[in-house]
Amino acid sequence: MASVTCNNRKKCFTLHGAQQSLDYPYCRCAPSPTPENPVSSAFMDPELAFSGFSYVLKDGSEGSILIDQVYDYNRDPDYIRNMLLYQLTIEARRHLKASRMGRREIIRLMGTSPAQLYRLLDQTNYTKSVDQMLRLLGVLHCQVRLEVLPESA
Repeated sequence: MASVTCNNRKKCFTLHGAQQSLDYPYCRCAPSPTPENPVSSAFMDPELAFSGFSYVLKDGSEGSILIDQVYDYNRDPDYIRNMLLYQLTIEARRHLKASRMGRREIIRLMGTSPAQLYRLLDQTNYTKSVDQMLRLLGVLHCQVRLEVLPESA
């Protein structure tokens, strides 16, 4: 995201990027802006490596919001996919550690290379596919269940 603006009429911050703009409501912030204590400034924060923004209220109190919070609130599909991959990777690493199966055997069963296995086990790598992670978990004798639940009120 490139910039952040305050929209007091909608009572939200709006993050502007090259492709999209996303809103984040004041009510989810701590401290929360109010009509008596409005936002005096908001800026993309270099102390957060520009991966979030900070705001200052009229009374001088400050707050910060990470971009992941904004993506989560807006149910961004790329963010949800990355979080799914992260969770699958953590589970694969946990089951690999508990498994008595050697890495060479896993590589052979998957029909892949050692570099590919290490790429799949890297939780910061989001270029892998969910299919590849499911294949790895299957080789580790894990059953994956996908559960779709309604949002809680």
